[in-house]
Amino acid sequence: MEQSRATHAFATLGHPGRLAVFRLLMRFAPQGARPTEIAEALGLKQNTLSHHLADLTASGLVGVERQGRCLYYAVDLDAAEGLIGYLALDVGRARPDLIAPILTASRDVPAMQVTDFNVLFICSGNSARSILAEALLRDLGKGKFQAFSAGTRPGTDIHPFALEILNSNGHGTSGLRSKHVREFQAPGAPVMDCVFTVCDTAAAEECPPWPGQPITSHWGLPDPAKAAGAAAEKALAFARTYAALRRRITSLVGLPFASLDRMALQSRVDEIGKDSRTARTG
Repeated sequence: MEQSRATHAFATLGHPGRLAVFRLLMRFAPQGARPTEIAEALGLKQNTLSHHLADLTASGLVGVERQGRCLYYAVDLDAAEGLIGYLALDVGRARPDLIAPILTASRDVPAMQVTDFNVLFICSGNSARSILAEALLRDLGKGKFQAFSAGTRPGTDIHPFALEILNSNGHGTSGLRSKHVREFQAPGAPVMDCVFTVCDTAAAEECPPWPGQPITSHWGLPDPAKAAGAAAEKALAFARTYAALRRRITSLVGLPFASLDRMALQSRVDEIGKDSRTARTG
């Protein structure tokens, strides 16, 4: 990265508001987020957010794309990589005492296994989408996966329509329960290989890094519990969510894990979740 571009990027990220927006967008990467989602998650006024997004876009760290009537802002991962490389290799002169801790941490990450993957699905309430995903992966994973789900909002119960759609499709529900994400951040909790957020609220949460540096990705879907109308219309919303998650989890289960390194696996799981943007606008 050229010095002038790096200077512009560092100056842009030097403002706490712009840095907060950039960090949030990194949690959605490689997908983007709408300004309304960003403003709600960070508690920003729309005019303030507009200034931050304009500055981040001008610096080249963030790009914007129109999807239908909506604008989506997303991190330019190549620019972010270039900025990190400039700081480590150019400014830092590739000093081993600066780079070695990063490389050591990377080497300490366990290699991806061929069986017994621990996968966690997170949404806000752990009442619908993440519960559906847990049951689907448990039953479609053919013994290769250990499926878990959790929510960022405590005190919720599994939605009756979620149990109904699972039962009607032959999934056992007796062992399912709503859980808070803290259960999986406590000492002795299972170490996750993959962590997927299935709602935008959960993706926007400021969570500490997961132990073991799991593969993470955002597979956002609309909340079927918010569907309006009669019971039949609400049941249809749950059926659509179930179908979308079944497609994605079938694709996940079918990945050739034995031949994928971590970078390739990250790319593949991001690709599986790409249709989430269309789902959120629909």
